[in-house]
Amino acid sequence: MSDKRLKKLLIKTKKQVFSEIAGNNPSLFKGEGYDFVELREYQPGDDVKKIDWLITAKLQKPYVKLYREERELNVVVAPVLGGSVYFGTRRFKQELIAEIAAILGFSAIKNQDSFSYILYADQEYDAIRPTKSLHAVSRMGEEILSFDPLGKRPDYRGLAARLMKLRRRSIVFIVSDFLEPVDLRVVAKKHEVVAVVVRDRFEESPEPIGFVNLLDPVSREHFLVDLEGATLKNYKKEVIRRDRELFGSFQKSGVRFTRIYTHEEPFGKLLRLFGER
Repeated sequence: MSDKRLKKLLIKTKKQVFSEIAGNNPSLFKGEGYDFVELREYQPGDDVKKIDWLITAKLQKPYVKLYREERELNVVVAPVLGGSVYFGTRRFKQELIAEIAAILGFSAIKNQDSFSYILYADQEYDAIRPTKSLHAVSRMGEEILSFDPLGKRPDYRGLAARLMKLRRRSIVFIVSDFLEPVDLRVVAKKHEVVAVVVRDRFEESPEPIGFVNLLDPVSREHFLVDLEGATLKNYKKEVIRRDRELFGSFQKSGVRFTRIYTHEEPFGKLLRLFGER
């Protein structure tokens, strides 16, 4: 992608996230504040500074005020770019992944949370340490769009091992097309994991177009396929079966997820996802 198109993508996502129009862009995610929760009878070991002396005097027993602690979120964006993201009928999935990642990065910084990212494919290719710099989002977008995914098979197991090394509990966004098997059960026990599934309608439900010469973006091998009749029907059934298995594993693991297509605007779908929290 040219510098001009990258700049256009960053301007678009930054405007969506930082728009000052009231009600136009609620935060995608928020840290917890100093909200008062409840009173509880004093227990040995409680901080005496939290004793509510007025209530204590009235009830003749020491009571402490409990608050939700204000905790800065650690937001980690993990784009996974296997060869299959080099595809799209409206735009490449790789470009959509860059846009989604930028929205998440800008949202974290707007919310004054720490933001970091890990670019993964068959191995780790780039990473940014936790920061609140807008420049980090620009660098991430540039790295995603300039990355050559062809010939690379995504290693989700390697990514999971990498995420387990994060010391601090984080909210982790894995952005990929998830066409390969993935198991996030262990990671989801340590972190809050959100899967953003990026797809193109054609790859899920292609139109009957007869014989076509296709290139496998992972093996780089060419092969002739008849996208008609039984072959097409069996392909669609297999896609449905794999996705049912994928989304079922997400639900069992406590991983929230959404699916965004190349013809869709991702900002609204991400807002709806976080409206469910």
